[in-house]
Amino acid sequence: MTWLQRYRLKDLVLNAVWLPPLLGMVAALVAMPVMREVDAVLAVKPIVSPDGARAMLAALSTAMLTFIVFVFSILLLAVQLASAQLSPRIIAGFYRNRVIKFALAIFVFAFIYTLALLSRIDDKVPQVSMWLATGGCAICIGVFLFMIDHVGKGLRPVAILTSVGTAGQAVIGEIYPKAIGESAEPPAPDLPSLVGEPARTITARRTGVVLAIDVAGLVALARQAGCVVEFVPQVGDFVTEGDPFFRLYRGGGSLTDGDLRRAVAIGPERTMEQDPAFAFRIVVDIAAKALSPAINDPTTGVLAIDQLHRLLRVVAGRRLDTGRVNDESGQLRLVFRTPDWEDFVSLAVTEIRHFGRDSIQIARRLRAMLESLIAAVPAHRAVALREQLEILGRGVATDFRDPEDRLRAASGDSLGVGGSA
Repeated sequence: MTWLQRYRLKDLVLNAVWLPPLLGMVAALVAMPVMREVDAVLAVKPIVSPDGARAMLAALSTAMLTFIVFVFSILLLAVQLASAQLSPRIIAGFYRNRVIKFALAIFVFAFIYTLALLSRIDDKVPQVSMWLATGGCAICIGVFLFMIDHVGKGLRPVAILTSVGTAGQAVIGEIYPKAIGESAEPPAPDLPSLVGEPARTITARRTGVVLAIDVAGLVALARQAGCVVEFVPQVGDFVTEGDPFFRLYRGGGSLTDGDLRRAVAIGPERTMEQDPAFAFRIVVDIAAKALSPAINDPTTGVLAIDQLHRLLRVVAGRRLDTGRVNDESGQLRLVFRTPDWEDFVSLAVTEIRHFGRDSIQIARRLRAMLESLIAAVPAHRAVALREQLEILGRGVATDFRDPEDRLRAASGDSLGVGGSA
């Protein structure tokens, strides 16, 4: 199995909402003959007549089908409303929710098992199987109540922002596993001085967003061919058919286009798997919508800055990738674009500063975040933060007419308004 096939299989398992209910259906069909054997061994005396059992199971199966349709409809409606209020980028996270997948699997299991048991009722009623059918339907009600509580609380802005921040922090730790030292990072060398002119260019054949690349696989291919491979787009970039995809330097004639393309996963929208900047993007989008005149919810913007503060603090403590990978012998084999510290800072601050320029809350919370980070990060990374702080100060001086408001907006506040300056 190739890297791309493994990636697609993993993506299917994580994101397919239909897979757990399908497994629940299979489990119900497998459980039916097993429970029949259990009934034969235990031989429990039935307490209901066959006609009564048929009527009960028919009512339960009909109710469960209606229940499943109702649950699916309500969940889809709730997610659509939440995405319209916050950001459409949160929908993908909903499809990965384990509680929802588990609940749907239980519901489908109960329905299929009840329906299968109904078809096997003759002149004898399998009592243990009846217990499982009726008990399973009762359990579904409890699972439904728990799921509604979980989804209702999980769709609050603070819960969604926190979950995005947690996922982004995990991805940052995976992509940048090495902690940074106190000394400045060496600057990345200029690409043309490393590899010269490209010997060959491979173009994209699919349209979509670059989701992930097989770094180890590309390095192995480049080592075997004795060349340097440049991956032109950045993870998260949109590419269309005909765009430059790979450039080969210093040889690479033995590499096929298919081998290189199979080391890249392309999909309809960005994911966080190899794209930590996407976590910033989601949080910034939520803040931008909250700060729009149609919604005007600066407190949600402050909650978003809380998570950006968290993510920037994590990135500040990591040695970021240079986008240049060597093989075991120290030879350069792979070059790719990757965000640097300035990119993360700009992404986290620029748009929120722009959309929240009339909000004292946003100005104060941004200042508090920048001042806190400046005091905590290494000196070479504080430069970009000071630049943003200076821009914020100039904006406050021009956007707030009243001297009192300018004075308030020029003070940092971890709560936006209401905290200790």
